[in-house]
Amino acid sequence: MQESSSEPTKEPLRRGFAAMEPRRQRQIASKGGKAAHESGRAHEFTPEEARSAGRKGGERVSTDRAHMAAIGRKGGARVSTDRAHMAAIGRKGGARVSRDRAHMAAIGRTGGKSRTKRFDGSGGPAVTGAA
Repeated sequence: MQESSSEPTKEPLRRGFAAMEPRRQRQIASKGGKAAHESGRAHEFTPEEARSAGRKGGERVSTDRAHMAAIGRKGGARVSTDRAHMAAIGRKGGARVSRDRAHMAAIGRTGGKSRTKRFDGSGGPAVTGAA
């Protein structure tokens, strides 16, 4: 009488393509791609088609405001957990901004009056109340 094991196997039984050596899998896969190109079934995008497809995808995604907000929250949360990275960004940002004498002068003139920024058409943000 055979014993039946109540424990599941740790690794599923691999058959066919999955059981082959990785080198052999690559060899077979590369032939498939070549065959599609030789028979004319593989579509190659022109640079213009690729740009158009990317633009359409970006436009479609960016119209979903909730989705874009979620991406922004996730991205910011993920980056901000890396304290060393954030410190490096802060050091670079401060050094870069402090070399812009006009910007630093505008900040100095307004003092702590207002921290609200607006776009004044000059190519960068300007502090409101500095008129």
